[in-house]
Amino acid sequence: VLCFSFVNCRHFHLFFHSAHPVILKLERKALIDEGEDSILTEAAKNLRLLESENDIGRGSEIAEIVLYGIMKHHYKALPVVPKIFYKQNTQDNAKGADSVHIVVEGPNEFSLWFGESKFYDSIENARLSKVIESVKDSLSLSKLKKENSIITSVSDINKFEELSSVLKEKIIKSLSQSESIDNIKPLLNIPILLLHECKITKEETHLSQPYMDSIKKFHRERATEYFRKQINKCTDIDLYSEIKFHIILFPVPEKTPIVDNFIAKASILRQ
Repeated sequence: VLCFSFVNCRHFHLFFHSAHPVILKLERKALIDEGEDSILTEAAKNLRLLESENDIGRGSEIAEIVLYGIMKHHYKALPVVPKIFYKQNTQDNAKGADSVHIVVEGPNEFSLWFGESKFYDSIENARLSKVIESVKDSLSLSKLKKENSIITSVSDINKFEELSSVLKEKIIKSLSQSESIDNIKPLLNIPILLLHECKITKEETHLSQPYMDSIKKFHRERATEYFRKQINKCTDIDLYSEIKFHIILFPVPEKTPIVDNFIAKASILRQ
């Protein structure tokens, strides 16, 4: 279980903007050749901006971007498929997992990370069940095969200087459609980011020890309940015990102002 906490929206925005530029070498080159405004404008054109305050998916792309930042800064992962840049149109979410990363585990070893990210106004039991349904669906044979196909067809694996030639070849071979998914599951990690509005956080103005104790207790209880539900729901998945799951709980004081700010800035870039 990984826990983050900010007691005001300004601190969250600072983290968000540090996470936002998690892009591949091709995008970084575009920043140099065409300027930041050009690539951000193109990315913003295909963002699925849900402006209805009652839409449960409102702010989902904020969670995707935050997950990219966490994967890079905490897990030191390489973003092999930046889904935020592969959205087909404004009505679609990026296909497959919300994030796809590779973590180098040794000179010739790697692990594969298929992320799930949500931005909710609470993480009570009903919401946890929806997350579990999504995670279970992503672990079906067809979805895993499709995800592997996307990685090998659109990723920038060969451009990463951090990967040795031997490891690049091993990754591509491991993700080949001819390889059994059984061989992939021991390498598979599922980071599950739940970015959520939190009453405990909203009532605080300082990152005090009593607050930290309180939020840890709350998150420990929520994480325990999540995994209890997931185990009951997903034990029929073949080789389930070989897959590693990481729940990342990230409380914010209020969801609405964060989403409103994001939508306003993205809308300006679209113009």
